[in-house]
Amino acid sequence: MQTQNPIQAQRDIISVSQLNRRARQLLETHMSLLWVEGEISNLACPSSGHWYFTLKDANAQVKCAMFRNRNQRVRHMPQHGQQVLLRARVSLYEGRGDYQLIVEHLEDAGEGALQRAFEELKLRLHQEGLFDPAYKKPLPALPRHIGIITSPTGAAIRDILHVMQRRFPSIPVSIFPVAVQGAEAAGQIVRALHAANTLSSCDLLIVGRGGGSLEDLWPFNEEIVARAIFASQLPVISAVGHEVDITIADYVADARAPTPSAAAEICTPDGRDMLQQFIGYGALLEDAIARRLSRSKERLTALSARLQHPGQKLRAQAQQLDNLEIRLRQTMHRKLQINNHQLQNLTLRREALNPTRLLQQYAQQVSYLGQRLQASMQHKLQKSQQVFEKNTALLDSVNPLSILKRGYSVTTDKHQRVLRNTRELQVGDALVTQLSDGKVQSTVDKIIP
Repeated sequence: MQTQNPIQAQRDIISVSQLNRRARQLLETHMSLLWVEGEISNLACPSSGHWYFTLKDANAQVKCAMFRNRNQRVRHMPQHGQQVLLRARVSLYEGRGDYQLIVEHLEDAGEGALQRAFEELKLRLHQEGLFDPAYKKPLPALPRHIGIITSPTGAAIRDILHVMQRRFPSIPVSIFPVAVQGAEAAGQIVRALHAANTLSSCDLLIVGRGGGSLEDLWPFNEEIVARAIFASQLPVISAVGHEVDITIADYVADARAPTPSAAAEICTPDGRDMLQQFIGYGALLEDAIARRLSRSKERLTALSARLQHPGQKLRAQAQQLDNLEIRLRQTMHRKLQINNHQLQNLTLRREALNPTRLLQQYAQQVSYLGQRLQASMQHKLQKSQQVFEKNTALLDSVNPLSILKRGYSVTTDKHQRVLRNTRELQVGDALVTQLSDGKVQSTVDKIIP
């Protein structure tokens, strides 16, 4: 039986692999992403697509690995001796126990510093509101005078003047010469902006230059230039570099042109188009004038036809007066005839309403009505007498007493019910018999069927 050394049992023994794994986990857990600047050396690019290199400075060096899914985002292949800025996390290659950096982002050190400064200034000015569209001044549709702030010897000024000469050569141009790159450029641009606003001869400014590197274009990313553009009372077009180049001046300016030539296109109308418009307006004006003259001639002809000689108008008025006099006489004559006819009618009505005549008429009418009343009453009495005699005879014909006079009688029981057969009688019943001249009471002694 094998026994364990008690000293060995008290030790926590790990393998080299475990040691390296723990070291790697410790580094990756306790050290976050870092920005590191240094010089590239020993660059290796195997077929896997990964990059391996050493990052060093004057006193130290560290191994680096940048895997394919990350280095595909780098625009330019790094070179030996290139000063770079990288973002990486600290790790350890367990197979060799090498301490290394896993690179996630890599850029040229000089350009990266400028880009960071650009982004910081852009964010700060944006937060201050210098990019707010509410502060953008409108561009004049047809500028009276254009100021150009650029290098007097560069290609940009030649392109701008060439386009303006082609599109609208009559617009005056003032050139404010400045350096467009270098340490003095930003100050000269600011002074030129102040001068253009002070002179007040221009109503539009173009600030720009041709293309170049980020460092070449840097004067247009300076804060003093941005604030001078924002403070300008005149509208400003920023025309810096090529279409892909974006500067702080582009964000602050009232308008951005992708190139200096495009700035000239924006601020000047096309003279040929305007000439064609003027020609069209001229034709429309000629047509309008011709139509106006034609209508005026027609109106003049109509007014001339309506215009009459005063004598002719007086004769017409005299004739109209005679016609009115004739109509007045005729109207008066008809009115008199109507009045006479009404007078005759009233006279006849007055005679018809004379009280004496009315009394005579009423007396005759009363006498006539009295005669008719007497005759009617006599006729009515005769007719009533005939009806009475007829009804009397009819009553006599149906009178029960008349029947009794012919030998008939009516017998009733003690309840005064008329007896019609022997079945209604019993022996001992009291009877009353009505005769034509009186009644007879009797008692039933016997019923003979």
